[in-house]
Amino acid sequence: MLDKNDHLLTPTRAMSRFLETIFSISPAKKQFISEAWKSQQNIPWDFLHAYIYARWPYKYIALANSDHGIIQLAKKFTYVLIQLLPKKKLAKPVELVAGKATGTTADYYHGKVIPVENAQKLLMVNEPVRLPDLEQVIPYHRARALILENPDHILQVKCPCRMAKKSPCQPLDVCLIVGEPFASMVYQHYSSRSRWISPDEACEILVTEDSRGRVHHAFFSEMMLGRFFAICNCCSCCCTAMKAHQRGTPMLAPSGYLAKVDQDLCTACYECEPFCNFGALSRTLDSIRINRDLCMGCGICTSKCPMDAITLHLEPAKGIPLEIFSLIEPT
Repeated sequence: MLDKNDHLLTPTRAMSRFLETIFSISPAKKQFISEAWKSQQNIPWDFLHAYIYARWPYKYIALANSDHGIIQLAKKFTYVLIQLLPKKKLAKPVELVAGKATGTTADYYHGKVIPVENAQKLLMVNEPVRLPDLEQVIPYHRARALILENPDHILQVKCPCRMAKKSPCQPLDVCLIVGEPFASMVYQHYSSRSRWISPDEACEILVTEDSRGRVHHAFFSEMMLGRFFAICNCCSCCCTAMKAHQRGTPMLAPSGYLAKVDQDLCTACYECEPFCNFGALSRTLDSIRINRDLCMGCGICTSKCPMDAITLHLEPAKGIPLEIFSLIEPT
């Protein structure tokens, strides 16, 4: 309830009190509001944006995917409004991501491509992790913290991107919400679309989706407190971020690896080519060619080559891998 001292509160705390007044407050929601209040540095718009995204993710992403004229007009109006509102100051000037300037949607919501092995490690962390600035790993300004609270709290959810499609790829339940306060917040409102799973079950989902040729992304969002909050198993036909990336908005950071072909082992069977979600594979007369600029180092092609002719190699030009145990080792 609002009280007589609310006039002494910051604008963001006053907004949180307002939300508490008009919405029922469960422990999960209260924890999210508390974390959002602390992380958004008293900027009311950022705080409200975070709450809306976490509370209604399916509607939010469905609107983001909509091509309806009214929705597109609303998006443009909202973008202009956001530019006029106060923002958190950036410590450094805008950088380049995949050769293109940031300062777009990518700064607020983006993914880091991760091979299945690194994705599994991210799910098997059994202790809290605090990496507040992953500048070298995630070259985005507004959402690049990896802070895991209760990392064993993992929620399997139906993919919002696929749910927004008329004829989506199957299965739907391929997204993993990792840690608090995110998992409990989503489960409270979408228990019919989600279920609690163990880290081992989550790893099984990754392996199964990898066999289907899905790309694994660790997603970061300013709306989710500027932090890592999910691992999604994505296809280029449904994933909102991949579609935006294809249209020139650099929403995805490469894995830090590059696929290479051993010409002596390649038999030109071309079985790998249909599984590349980034269009980096092309046929030659007697082999497969990898476009270094398009390759994101997801590793899907390596598992689809029957001759083991394709392997991943570290590539400095593609950034630093999101390899959790290397990042948390004491230096």
